[in-house]
Parts: sequence; C-alpha cells; structure tokens
Amino acid sequence: MLNLKILSGSMIAVLLAIASHLTLISIPGAAVAPVGANKLGETANAATKPSSVSLAIGDRTIGEAKVGMTFGQLKQALGSTSQFKVESPFMVDFDAVAISRSGKVQYRIIYAAGTKLKDTDVIELLMTDNPNYKTLQGVGPGMTLKQAEAIYGKATLSYNVDNEMREGVVFAKQPTRKIMFVPQAEGKQFAGVYGTGQGGFYQTNKYQPNAAIKSVMVRK
Repeated sequence: MLNLKILSGSMIAVLLAIASHLTLISIPGAAVAPVGANKLGETANAATKPSSVSLAIGDRTIGEAKVGMTFGQLKQALGSTSQFKVESPFMVDFDAVAISRSGKVQYRIIYAAGTKLKDTDVIELLMTDNPNYKTLQGVGPGMTLKQAEAIYGKATLSYNVDNEMREGVVFAKQPTRKIMFVPQAEGKQFAGVYGTGQGGFYQTNKYQPNAAIKSVMVRK
C-alpha cells in the first residue's frame, strides 16, 4: 500500500515514488519479461512500430528527449525546428514545458509546479499523449488496453487517494517499468472497474470497454 505525504520541495520526487510503487504491483503469475517471449495475438500483429527513432518511446527516452540530459542540451539537439511553451499549471502539483513541431505538441517535460525550468536543470520526467509516438513493440497513446494486453500481457490498473487519485496501468510483460502508462475511459472517472480498496489504495484487472492509453511517461 502506498501512503505518500506530500511535503514542500520537489513534487517530482513524489511522482517518481509513485512510479516506483507501480513496479511493485502484484500480478499473479507474471514477471517482467522480453516481449518476444509473449505469444502475440492478431491485434498485436496489427500494431505498428514507431516509424523512426525520433518517434520512439524507450526506457529513458521520448523522441530526441532523454531523461538525465539537461533542458539546455535538449534545446541544442532540437535546434530551431521546435517550439517550447510553458504550461502552468499543467496538472495538480506539476507544470510542463511542451515541445512542439509544426504547431503540434510532440511531448512534454514535467517538473514541480511553482518553479522555473532552467537550461541547467536535468530532465527527470517526460510525457507524451501524441499517438505518433510508440514503444519499440508498437504501444502508445490512443491504443486500447485490450490491444496493449495482446502485446504486453495482462493489465493491472490502480490509484491511491493520497496521490490525487491519479490512475496508472502496468502490463504483466512490459519490458521495462521505467515507462509508465496512464489510462483513460471517455465519460468515466476511472478506466478501471474497482471494488473495495485498502487504506485508500485500489487495484483491479477489470476495465471499461472503451479504456485506452491516454499518455505515456518515462522516468529516470
């Protein structure tokens, strides 16, 4: 059970702690394994892989952005082809810098609300809701949970009331837990169908028929 107390200081540490908690979610009979060991179904075979490295989601990267590099290094790598816009507030406790090309947001750098992201600051958390971005196995924003399960195995959804009830989903055979998936079901508060929780923590393998991956986050 996760019981986070949000203190003054970096909210990124809180979100990264939540991510670490997701790696401990119990999935009976499952373990993190290379996707190649998973027998893909018809839906999985239909999944499209990223069309280029610049559109790939990896265990430390989204496109050209890499967790661990500085904001200034990313700016230098992208050059004049990209635009940067501060989004404040972006969500509870967090602000973002949106990186766009041709008027379309590609991905965002997430950082603690009420602070300014400087060129010397190290990127700790990246997020994309752009459906052009996919993992090497073809999983990305806009894909239904059913489709993702055909590739990564059984989905386990969870949320904690101590974390603004932010919902996450972990797949039994996703190759890395550095990548976090955020689910959504249009018209519903949660993508998961939950029963009784314990100490404010809720977990389920059941989800709404229209549940899909809303966004993908990559952490350090």
